[in-house]
Amino acid sequence: MLAVHRSGGVRSADDRTAADASLLTAIVFPINELAMARDLQNQSGLPRTTAMIRDTSATDRSIAAAPGAARARWLLWGGVIVAVIAVVLLALRFLASERSVDASRLRFAEVKRGTLVREAIADGRIVAADSPSLYAPANGAVTLKTRAGASVAKGEVLAVIDSPELAAELERERAVLASLQATGERAGIESERLRQTALKAADEAEVARIAAERDLERAERGHRLGAIAEVDYLRAKDAVAAAQIRSRHAAADAELEGKSVGFERSTRTQELRRQHSVVAELERRYTELTVRAPVDGIVGTVAVSDRTKLARDALLMIVLDLSRLEVEIRVPESYADDLGIGMDVELDVPGGKARGRLASISPEVVGAEVLARVAFADAQPQGLRQNQRVSARVLIENKPDVLLLRRGPFVEQGGGRTAWLVRGEIAERQPVRLGDSSLEAVEVLEGLKPGDRVVIAGTELFEDAKRVRIND
Repeated sequence: MLAVHRSGGVRSADDRTAADASLLTAIVFPINELAMARDLQNQSGLPRTTAMIRDTSATDRSIAAAPGAARARWLLWGGVIVAVIAVVLLALRFLASERSVDASRLRFAEVKRGTLVREAIADGRIVAADSPSLYAPANGAVTLKTRAGASVAKGEVLAVIDSPELAAELERERAVLASLQATGERAGIESERLRQTALKAADEAEVARIAAERDLERAERGHRLGAIAEVDYLRAKDAVAAAQIRSRHAAADAELEGKSVGFERSTRTQELRRQHSVVAELERRYTELTVRAPVDGIVGTVAVSDRTKLARDALLMIVLDLSRLEVEIRVPESYADDLGIGMDVELDVPGGKARGRLASISPEVVGAEVLARVAFADAQPQGLRQNQRVSARVLIENKPDVLLLRRGPFVEQGGGRTAWLVRGEIAERQPVRLGDSSLEAVEVLEGLKPGDRVVIAGTELFEDAKRVRIND
């Protein structure tokens, strides 16, 4: 196993352990040696001076020990023992760490409480809020009446499409309409003649019935007086019955003829209405061959050249209404589910900053981005131009009073599940649970508390170690 030296070099763990042991021996051994020498002297019963020195005890005088000398001696020995213990503990702590890294190669951050502002940074461009695209209404050759960049008024002619096919179709349908109108008029006259004939027959039958009933009345009076024979009376009765039958049938025929005439008239009316619709649609399309400006503005992109033959629905040009501008932004796909209409947006536009709100969001993702439109919340800044580049910051959410830690590579390196917590000179792995994040900070849900010091960058130097010594 390798360990990073304080100076930035690399040494093996075995070498480091041997060096630390030597240091410990150098500190402890002199003390032990002194104690052993004193023990040997006491065991031999010899005086403190060796035999090779002449005995001068006869000339010695007793001198009283200075006050406090014994106490000073004990304090000295206590200080030495405390120092030895401290050195031993420090060495053991150093040996317990698996690696050693200079603090200058790391970045630290402190866990604090604050407000987490979730935001999305996006690039955008100035666009016209209203920019209608104009298309060819039919197949034909185009004649341009304007050019890109020209100012136009609503209703002004921009191009004319020459479409012989549409013109021919319109004339053909107009002819069909005229034929239907003429045929309908003739059929209406004939139907009316038949209806009148049926009514006339019904009227004549009714008159015959009335006359027969009168003849029957006279025959009845004559028969009672004996002036008319029985057979003549019966003949008169039969005549009345026959007249009544003819009258009923004639009336039914007249009614049926009237219904038939009404049905034919309704059918002809429906046919004429349908044909009128066909002709009206063709006339509308023919009128649209003259392409006019839908709004006041400036001609933007002109997609065709003069006298070019086009297919129906081919793009002709785009008209820009520059009286009202918006910002078109591209938001990273990772924020797609967080976006909502009406969110506040901070815009960096030429000349300063502006406020806006999300006005529309595309329902599809293109190129790992979501297209959205931002409308200015206040007065539109002056001096803006079509397609100018701007930057935007979408304010997604504010979370007050949460534990925050400055973002760093440790989030990705630990998978958001671990962090390196610093206690004194030792950094240890600490299980954590992280929440939402912004561009600058990440929310801490579990595992850390306010005031904790965390290594947020440089943790790749720790490799697979569980404890790392941080050298100042």
